Amino acid sequence: MFDLNKFGSDLKKYLVFLQMEKGLADNTIISYKQELEKLKKYFKKKDINHLELSEYQAIDFIKSGAIRGNSLSTQSHLLSASKSFYKYLISEDKIIHNPISNISFPRKWKILPKYLTIAQVTELLNSPDIKKILGKRDKAILELLYATGLRISELSYLKLENLYLNENFIRVLGKGNKERVIPFGGKAEKYLIVYLKNSRNILLKNKSSDFIFLNRNGERISRQGLWKIIKQYGEKIGRYSIITPHILRHSFATHLLEKGADLRSIQMMLGHSSISTTEIYTFVARDKIKKIYKKYHPRSRK
Repeated sequence: MFDLNKFGSDLKKYLVFLQMEKGLADNTIISYKQELEKLKKYFKKKDINHLELSEYQAIDFIKSGAIRGNSLSTQSHLLSASKSFYKYLISEDKIIHNPISNISFPRKWKILPKYLTIAQVTELLNSPDIKKILGKRDKAILELLYATGLRISELSYLKLENLYLNENFIRVLGKGNKERVIPFGGKAEKYLIVYLKNSRNILLKNKSSDFIFLNRNGERISRQGLWKIIKQYGEKIGRYSIITPHILRHSFATHLLEKGADLRSIQMMLGHSSISTTEIYTFVARDKIKKIYKKYHPRSRK
């Protein structure tokens, strides 16, 4: 029978394990917790002891998500979190067999990331009004995002001590608390200086903060706040439907690859743990090459 207290206790200890032993980022831990809350609902509905889960029941649980219309990536994430949880239970001698270990991840087609053309990026980056206090901040945000390929959460938590203006690079603590160094160019440097000299102190309002980018109240700007900024300027240039917080990151990687950068360097700048994750951008480049060939080669048409 399902025991809410025992499951809750094991889940709490597992999340502490992810934080203390695995060193996972807070957002990753929250994501795992959300997935395992789905497992809890299943146990409660079926009245199943989580320590007595059978392989058949585990398959039923994953399939039930597919029936509800969950995407393949959502199913994969759910399966990954569940496998990790039961692997932890084995390490703690709670169970002797992982009922989820033999379940395969659902196969999926590679989904090519959406990105902006260089002209579209230029239009987006030129949209803030740099005569205004928030315009100076927003201009620096957009320039730095495109210059470095930062994740939106990484930009939100970027501190002054991580910024090396004279050397034109930043230090970032990414997923899994892995640190990486990313260079940036003259444009980003120029508008960072403008923001830091003419806008940030006004936003601080006699407060103090270690974070570079601040909201109207002089506090660290949140991920949601950054999303709204990008949405605002996406609407301004009439491209809201394709602009998301990750668009500039995808554009950064795609444009580097198109201009001849090697995949390993792009992987390091993006903070991908595996080169296979970065390889998705090669498909984007191939797709563009095909379009150019079909458009310009005299023998490309049947």
